[in-house]
Amino acid sequence: MTNIAPFLWFDSQAAEAMNFYVGLFEDSQVLSIQQASDDGPVLSVSFSIGTQTFHAINGGPHYVLTPATSWMVTCTSQREIDRLWDALADGGKPDQCGWVTDRFGVTWQIVPEVLLTHLGNPDPQIAVRVQEAMLAMTKIDIAGIERAVSGT
Repeated sequence: MTNIAPFLWFDSQAAEAMNFYVGLFEDSQVLSIQQASDDGPVLSVSFSIGTQTFHAINGGPHYVLTPATSWMVTCTSQREIDRLWDALADGGKPDQCGWVTDRFGVTWQIVPEVLLTHLGNPDPQIAVRVQEAMLAMTKIDIAGIERAVSGT
């Protein structure tokens, strides 16, 4: 079985980012921390969120993360959207359609399941209304999506 895991490049904040994500997402854990020596700087870290393993390196300023790669989190409630969105936007950069780049430069899509369901609605009028509603939003609002579904 092939195992593929994202590998993130940070200037020097790999451990800080890992600790933030592990504290933010349920069912997450630190897997390893590699240091140059017992009291030396952190070189790399590994952690998991749910069943997904992530690796990160403190590689210096040679490369930066971009929104060309983002992590989509599917949520079931507005409360979950608000909690994740607000934490990730703190010190970061909110963008439209549920996208937010956190203070470490990692871009996330915080998306309710209901949005994904109705973007694929077999009634094209509903799908278009939902898409138009989403395009007008920054943080996705489930009530606004439901209003678009009903046409109100």
